[in-house]
Amino acid sequence: MQANQINLQEEYSKTEIAKVLNILDEELVGLTPVKTRIREIAALLLVDKVREDLGIAAGSPGLHMSFTGSPGTGKTTVGLKMADILYQLGYISQGHLLTVTRDDLVGQYIGHTAPKTKEVLKKAMGGVLFIDEAYYLYKPDNERDYGSEAIEILLQVMENQRDQLVVILAGYKEPMDKFYESNPGLSSRIANHIDFPDYTVPELLQISKMMLAEEQYQLTPQAEMALEQYITRRKEQPLFANARSIKNALDRARMRQANRIFDSRGQILTKRELVNIEADDILQSTIFN
Repeated sequence: MQANQINLQEEYSKTEIAKVLNILDEELVGLTPVKTRIREIAALLLVDKVREDLGIAAGSPGLHMSFTGSPGTGKTTVGLKMADILYQLGYISQGHLLTVTRDDLVGQYIGHTAPKTKEVLKKAMGGVLFIDEAYYLYKPDNERDYGSEAIEILLQVMENQRDQLVVILAGYKEPMDKFYESNPGLSSRIANHIDFPDYTVPELLQISKMMLAEEQYQLTPQAEMALEQYITRRKEQPLFANARSIKNALDRARMRQANRIFDSRGQILTKRELVNIEADDILQSTIFN
């Protein structure tokens, strides 16, 4: 092949990106717009690398990201996969993801925040820093709050060391939008905004079955109908956290199943009885009261 030619498929195959994207498809139910956006970013990064290899001027792509959506919609999982992709393409040197919140960055007194923030940034170097509920960093109503100091340090690193660290800011969409309005410096450094939709009832039911299968449990047909009713009702209640809430509900169903089996300990048990989650194990939830 001539010096000014390149086989894109070959370059793609050299990386593990296809594997990472396939795992993302397998592990995460739904989230089609999110997966599409991640593929688009991966394509841009790969082509930029190829351009660079051929000596074509390639502006450094903006890698910092914003993930918005409700809890339990896969933001951290996608963050981990994004770290893998960036590592495979050589944009970060280590490929680890460090998840933090305000408490990890902001101190309680004068002089405490800067060393705390710098320590976190040091640990995150060479990888991805994932700041969950990032809007809590900024509390304009409190003059004595030190969150703005953490933001200033973060801004400097996002600008001056962007080849060593990628920052993902995550949280609910509305407060994140307000956070960016109040901090235009941060907003201008975020190139990729990805919105994570809430899961639908059928998607949450599919997620439930996958979670149970991992633990070698299964729903009886009646239990599946009961769980669908549960999800429909729970989604309408406050503090619903998508897959996270479903996991908690399944943990409670397993507890009820264990107690039901324990109460019938005079009988001989079959493997099926130990594996099956029955409708009653779901219907005993307070949701149905």
